[in-house]
Amino acid sequence: MSSRPPIQVVFDCKDPDRLARFYAEALHYKFQDPPQGYKTWEQWLREQRVPEAEWNSASAIVDPSSKGPRIYFQRMDTPKLSKNRLHIDMNLSEGSRVHLETRKKQVDSEVDRIVELGAKKDHELDENGEYCVIMLDPEGNEFCVQ
Repeated sequence: MSSRPPIQVVFDCKDPDRLARFYAEALHYKFQDPPQGYKTWEQWLREQRVPEAEWNSASAIVDPSSKGPRIYFQRMDTPKLSKNRLHIDMNLSEGSRVHLETRKKQVDSEVDRIVELGAKKDHELDENGEYCVIMLDPEGNEFCVQ
């Protein structure tokens, strides 16, 4: 039985490599290793005779600790038309175990780091003792930092 979590999250996107790089940094993930016996994905793609023009048709990142889901990015030419029906929550603070003001500082620090990676801050939710920041990734997909 695989030690990998039993689900993966799939993003339809314009630029799989760009979005995979963004989320790998934002989530502290890494690119999935190439198949056994290959030093690079490029080597594997060449051997499989995949045309170089198609090399950015997909990408995948994984949690180095094998606890989080694999995230797969596949190129789609159709544009994003509206709000996501599914989004990622990045639980990067210590949550309700710490005082709200401490949590806000933790979240805001992560938001600043993620903005440097290419995300945009959309708005904050600060009510009833809860705090999170709604962000947009480089292709405009919503996600939350809390």
